[in-house]
Parts: sequence; C-alpha cells; structure tokens
Amino acid sequence: MTPPSQINTDAVNVILATDCGSTTTKAIMIEKVDGTYRQTHRGEAPTTVEEPFANVTVGVINALTEIQEVSGRRLIDDEGHIIRPATADAGCDIYISTSSAGGGLQMMVAGVVREMTAASAKRAALGAGAIVMDTIAANDRRRPHEQIQRIRELRPDMVLISGGTDGGDTKKVTEIAELIAPAKPRPRFGKSYELPIIFAGNTDTRPEIERVFGEGGFDLKITDNLRPSLERENLGPARDMIHDVFLEHVMAHAPGYDTLMSITDAAIMPTPGAVGDILQTIAKGRGINAVGVDIGGATTDVFSVFDGTFNRTVSANLGMSYSISNVCAEATMPKILRWVHLDMDERELRNRVKNKMIRPTTIPQSLEALIFEQAVAREALRLAYQQHKEFATTLKGVQQQRTVGDTFSQEAGGETLVDNMKLDLLVASGGVLSHAPRMHQTAMLLIDAFEPEGITELAKDSIFMMPHLGVLSSVHPQAAMEVFEKDCLVYLGTCVAAKGLGKPGKTCFSWSLDSGAKGSGSMAFGELQLIELGVDETAELEVKPARGFDLGAGPGKALTQKIRGGTVGVILDARGRSLSLPEERSACRAAVSNAIEAVDLYGDQPAKVDGRAV
Repeated sequence: MTPPSQINTDAVNVILATDCGSTTTKAIMIEKVDGTYRQTHRGEAPTTVEEPFANVTVGVINALTEIQEVSGRRLIDDEGHIIRPATADAGCDIYISTSSAGGGLQMMVAGVVREMTAASAKRAALGAGAIVMDTIAANDRRRPHEQIQRIRELRPDMVLISGGTDGGDTKKVTEIAELIAPAKPRPRFGKSYELPIIFAGNTDTRPEIERVFGEGGFDLKITDNLRPSLERENLGPARDMIHDVFLEHVMAHAPGYDTLMSITDAAIMPTPGAVGDILQTIAKGRGINAVGVDIGGATTDVFSVFDGTFNRTVSANLGMSYSISNVCAEATMPKILRWVHLDMDERELRNRVKNKMIRPTTIPQSLEALIFEQAVAREALRLAYQQHKEFATTLKGVQQQRTVGDTFSQEAGGETLVDNMKLDLLVASGGVLSHAPRMHQTAMLLIDAFEPEGITELAKDSIFMMPHLGVLSSVHPQAAMEVFEKDCLVYLGTCVAAKGLGKPGKTCFSWSLDSGAKGSGSMAFGELQLIELGVDETAELEVKPARGFDLGAGPGKALTQKIRGGTVGVILDARGRSLSLPEERSACRAAVSNAIEAVDLYGDQPAKVDGRAV
C-alpha cells in the first residue's frame, strides 16, 4: 500500500475504486477528462467473502473485469492482478476500496455514565463506521449479572471503553473494565482471535486497565481520553484507533482481506465511515450544513454535519425489507396510511409486509404497491431522523449560558445540533430513494420525512458511489470533490418551505423568481406548487412570508437568495412545519391527492388503480 502522502496526485489519470458489500462488490472507474475528473464506467459482481471462494479479492477482480469489458481498457493482467501504473490504454494509477462485507464493523461500547462518556464512545464508534451492538454503562438500568450475560451473548469485533475525565475518580472506570474482562466476550472470528479492547478514558486509570486486561485473551490498545473534560469531546484519536484496529485485526482475519489490503493505495475503510467522510469533505469545502441518509433493507443510516460537527446514527430496525415489519409496528399502520390516498385493506397490507420480509429483493409490481411501499419509507425515514436528532446533541452534563433579555439562564446540555432551518443540502441514498420510478417521488419522500425548513437543496446519490469517494477524499480530495459534484449527485432541485402554522386558505408566503421573469405568485397555507427550473439552471428567489411564518430570515421577514434547479425543479411547500395531515380520513386523502397532483408525482402512469382514481 502506497502512503497517500507519497502519491503524486498531479500524475493521476485513472482511478479504480471498489465497495465490498455484504452481497455485491461495486466498482467504478474515474478518469481525467479534459482536465477534470469524471466517473466513466462501473461494474459489479457478487461478493466472495464466503465459501466456496472465501476470498473477497475474487469478487473485486470480477467487478473490475466487468469494467474492463465495457470500457475496452485492460485493467487485469494474465495472472489476475491489477495493472499499475497506468499506461495510455491499460491499468490505473490508484486503487482504493471500502468494505461492509461480513456485516461490516460491529462494536460494543462502554462508559461510566450512559448520557455522557458512554454517549461519547458511541459517537466515536458510529463516526468510524461501526454498528454499535450495545452500550454498557454503570447507570444503564441493568443489574451486573444482566450486563455480564449480555456481554457474553455479543460477539463484537472490538470493544471501546471510555469513562472519567482526566484527573477524576478512577474507581467507576475500573469497575466497568472488571465487568467486561471476566465476562470474556467472544469475538466474531473464533477462539484463536484475541479480542481488541480500546481504552479511551481517564488517563489516570491506565495502570488499572492494563492490570485488568493483562491476563490474556485480549489485545489492549490505549489512546487519548475521548472526554478529557465535561466541556470537551476529543473523538479523533479514538476513531483513528478504531480504523487501525479494524485493519490490523478485523480485516486481517476476514477471508482474502490480507491480499486486498496489500494492493490498495489507502487504508480500507468501513463503508459507512467513508460515506461520512465525503459528506464532511463536501460540507467543509462548500461551507454548508448537510444531511445524508442511506436507507437499506435492514437499517437506515443518517449522517449530518452542522456547523462543522459530524454525527452519524444507525437505526438498526428501520429498513425496507428485513425490518419493514418493525417500521410498521413502531410507526403504526394509521400513520403509514395517512400518506395513502387509496382505499387499502389493512389485512392485505400486513400480508404484503410479511411477503416483503421473506422476499426482500422484490420490487413493487403495481402502482398501488409502490404507493404503499413509499408510505412505509416516509415513516422509516421520519423515525430514523427523529432518532438522529435525539442523538446528535450538545454535550450532556455541561452548563451552557445564553442571553435572555438582560439576564443569563443556565440550561443543561443535550440540545439537538440538528436545525432544519440551517440545513443547506439533503442527500438521499438507498434503493427506495435512489431507484424510485420518478425523481419527483424521491424529492417528496425527503420533504415529507425530513421536513426541511427555509431553502434546502435536494439531491440523490446516482449509483451509490459516496463510499468510493469517501476513501478517495483521503488520497485525492480534488478528484473526490469533482466527481461528487459532477457525477455522484443528481440534483433534484430546491425545496422552499415555510416554518409555522396557519389556517387553510390564508396566505403563507409570496414568491418571485428573477424578479418575476421566471414566475411569481402567492402560496396559501396547505398548498404545494412545482416550478420548473432545469438542471444547471439558477435563479434569484425572493420570498416574503406572512406574519408568523419563517423562511430563514426570521418570522415575517423577506429573504432573497440564489437557488439552483434540478431534474424536478423548485418545490414550494406551504403546508407548514411541523407538518401535519388532517386526522379525518377523507380530508387526509384529499390533502394527499392534492399534493400528488401539485407536484406531478406519478407522471404518465395510469390515473386509476383497480378502477379507483389516483
């Protein structure tokens, strides 16, 4: 592996990147075209981490061979190796990879106080791309024997232990370690594998931690305290250590990864960690606040960057196939059906849900099935975003001062960092979002579930290349940024949504595009309107909210801002925030039908389903 610092980025013309997923290995080729980096070809093949191959590199070579066939550029030599360096018609200059094969990185975290040091440990693990299997804390309301039993049941790839501020009491931190060590958690990769323990707690406790875990069976790593004081989080060293251990221990024991690691030009990253990295790179590069979501069959990942602070959450039981029944149970069927404007038999819908669980790869075969699946997706996304807001908070246990009039009030920390009025970019990924029959549907799924406020750009990941670009950003940031902007993101358009509530029919806000040259009008509360503004088109938007409504400048204050169009256009949303639909069923169906018509949600598809109006 060539250290990134030794790569001459000026001489890089061809880049290959792969993402080894649990079932599919996806490969892309990036080339320098007229001085700009562009994604030019893609290929995929089944992941081969399991028998009969038990060598992940086989799937990688197969995916790259597919690119070779469609591009006409020779990438693999006669011995099955990637050709490097690149020549005029063969090989590549850089090869990089991410991985979530074998279930990705799975961790257990522990801390003294669940809401403080344990929460910081969870943030560090999630930010590194891990799935957090459980959080052990002194105050997690479980008895010691219940905690020990849970630790024994889990089979994590590694354990992250935090606790205590530097210079503080060491007793409680030691007690957490003494709870874990005797329980002897077994790693995923068998008895011969020493389970890595990362300690990122009170520095004064290190001698005791070394004593507790020094009896064998563990590989102890010590790094800087991730909560050196109540007022400060220091997650970087812990995240870096997680990545190092992931490479040295977890990946080294996975079939074929030792070979893969030897040929990559950057460290292999967990797929979610790479997605988080590219979102942070874009947010920093453009100076914006961004939210990204990846909804899968079993889980939904939400990433956010607000004022430079990155957070990631994994909603482990919110997905569109394996976990669809959990979504229906948690959201409840009435809340799902509020997004449906047709008469649907609830018993039939429950059978549809069970069928999706046992046949997870099926896609809707009728418009009725599509409407129901997207209704479920709205609730899954809404619940995942709600959980993200509850987790992405200021540090708990910290007293924060704020000016209120001429006085100071002190409030405990723990307030959410997620502010929809400050959100600039909302990015969609995952099958139900990326592969919706019409991009208008993707846009409305995002708007209905996330309820963006003010002026927000909407986009989707075209072919799920954010992981590839995330690891590329660590090697060649310029190439990653250029491909992200030009090929990765498909800009759907801009959502203009007023915060506030009013009476139906009353004016919510007036608007004008390019001083009326591209349109102007007034929006009544409860209305939606779609304005055409094409891809690569921009316009100056002027909005004047009515009293009590806010579009970003403050309640009742006018705002002028340059906006961009997209494949959908500009969606004006005067339904209010927080968004609510009428409780009475017929009024709710009418409101949903009006929204469908306003944004041309289903385009040229049939106007009726089984004789019923759509």
